[in-house]
Amino acid sequence: MSEIPLIFLMRLPDPSASSRTARRRALAWAARWLLAAAGAALLAGALWGAGHWARERALRDIEAQARASAQLSLTALNHKLDKYCAIPRVLAQDTALAGVLESPEPRALEDLSRRLEVLGRDLGPAIVYVLDVTGWTVAASNWRAPDSFVGHDYRFRPYFTEAMAGRDAAHFALGVVSHEAGLYLSRRIDGAHGPLGVVVLKIGFRDLESAWARSGMPQFVTDSRQVVLLGYPDDWHYRVAQPMSPEEDDRVRASLQFGAAPMDLLPLSSMLVDEDWSSAPLWRLTRAAAGLEKGTRVLHIEQPVARMDGWRLHLLSPVSAALTQAVLAAQALTLLMLAVLFMAGWWAAQRRRRARALLAARDALEAEVRTRTDELRHANERLRDEIEERRRAEACLHEMQDELVQANKLSLLGQVVAGVAHEINQPVGAIRAYADNAGEFLRRGRPDRAHENLSTIARLTERIGSITQELRAFSRKRAACVEAVDLDAALDGALMLVGPRLGRQGVHLEDRRTGPSPRVRADAMRLEQVFVNLLHNALEALADTGQPRICLSVERGGGRVRVRIEDNGPGIAPEVREHLFTPFFTTRPQGVGLGLVISRDILVEFGGSLGALDVSLGAAFEVVLEPMEEAA
Repeated sequence: MSEIPLIFLMRLPDPSASSRTARRRALAWAARWLLAAAGAALLAGALWGAGHWARERALRDIEAQARASAQLSLTALNHKLDKYCAIPRVLAQDTALAGVLESPEPRALEDLSRRLEVLGRDLGPAIVYVLDVTGWTVAASNWRAPDSFVGHDYRFRPYFTEAMAGRDAAHFALGVVSHEAGLYLSRRIDGAHGPLGVVVLKIGFRDLESAWARSGMPQFVTDSRQVVLLGYPDDWHYRVAQPMSPEEDDRVRASLQFGAAPMDLLPLSSMLVDEDWSSAPLWRLTRAAAGLEKGTRVLHIEQPVARMDGWRLHLLSPVSAALTQAVLAAQALTLLMLAVLFMAGWWAAQRRRRARALLAARDALEAEVRTRTDELRHANERLRDEIEERRRAEACLHEMQDELVQANKLSLLGQVVAGVAHEINQPVGAIRAYADNAGEFLRRGRPDRAHENLSTIARLTERIGSITQELRAFSRKRAACVEAVDLDAALDGALMLVGPRLGRQGVHLEDRRTGPSPRVRADAMRLEQVFVNLLHNALEALADTGQPRICLSVERGGGRVRVRIEDNGPGIAPEVREHLFTPFFTTRPQGVGLGLVISRDILVEFGGSLGALDVSLGAAFEVVLEPMEEAA
């Protein structure tokens, strides 16, 4: 009986063991919570750091792209200014113009307006006019227009007073008559007994503003007083980037430089540094503009305009959406990476658990690996033999392809030789015409004009040399130098070559180009050869046509540039149209039937094409080329 209590006591739980177990559980629970809190803090810090890094990097990328876009816009603006700045200086030295101002007869002034009208058409969006010493407009290129400048007094304009003082003047203002803004460039005209007047060139910038509008980013130009002169959007014109003093504001309004424009502040905040401690120059729109919502953050890029003192080009690139997207993408990537790391840790733990189970199978696996390795070694040896055999076959194939390409080039060389004769005859004929003109100018005592004709002859002889050089280069397997080519330069070069023949046949050239054509992907010399071939074919077709006419136009659409050459000749018969691009097929007794074939092959090399259009009168050919945007 005495043993029963002892047994009962041995079965009672040990209170010290229970307390130790409870303490261990409490410590394990606290450790888990501490690890969870540390993990949450680490996750939050990683997400914040990733978002901040992504935001700064996105800002740097956007800034680099915006600076490149601003440089492109600045280049286009400088190109336009370079194109026009020398014109007033050249016109001021025109002795014929000075002679009209010395004897301002009505008939002579009307003839001068006609000359300026022709010049204005060649210049594009520009107006040329001449003021006498009193500031009165005596001749203008828009003399026929309802808003003609003729008969208006512009002595109050700074460009008149500065030019009369002997300085080249440049003044941007809103037109008093046309109500169109523009840049006025002026130069004094001097005679034998002193100043005779001022020649003025007014330049419009609608083409640049349209291009800037297509970019979707606000772009504008300010003067030294921070007044917006031109740019996109249009309703920002004549607003100011910073307030002017009352005295300066009164002077600008009194000068009528910007008409009755209110000259309000631009809808931009004065914030130059973002609220998130970013070093990028960010502004905020205070109202919607240019398709951007109110409150949108924009990156501000500013560049000086070299030719114009005080002018600065501004570009505003929206960043709000891009920054939000970059931050979210970086945080999502960070979460994904952390998840991958977690899964990798879990997989490593599982791998350790399975390690013991895999030890038993290691020997069998190694034996299997040795067997498979032997099989793989034999397979690799067979594969190397097959690769060597294929390499020899490919080398033989490349050698045969090179020989085939050379044979094809030599075949095309015969076609080029057949077509090069009339390519050389055209500049030779032009040389003869310019030589006759030079002799006539020398007989009249006009050495300057004779020198111009002789310079043209020199360029034509260089052109003949270039053609023969191109023929030699073609036979030496040289690929075409495909680059960004000035389409207008190629067209003008072709028109120069066929110009004498146009005059001899009495063919009227209708040039429908409305402005500068885009640059295209081509080889300049070969592209000019294509246009000469097409113009030559048109002239051949117009040999027996009354009132012959050739129309030239350039259009851009669908990501391509299309040049169309059309004549009002007898046209192309349906049975002839099917064989237009067949070698040696021709309807002319003296033709060889290679011109169109060569032209098409040249264009295909540029990634372009040549086709005959179906028109109701005459014939029309269309050259399709790939545009090349200027790098910024």
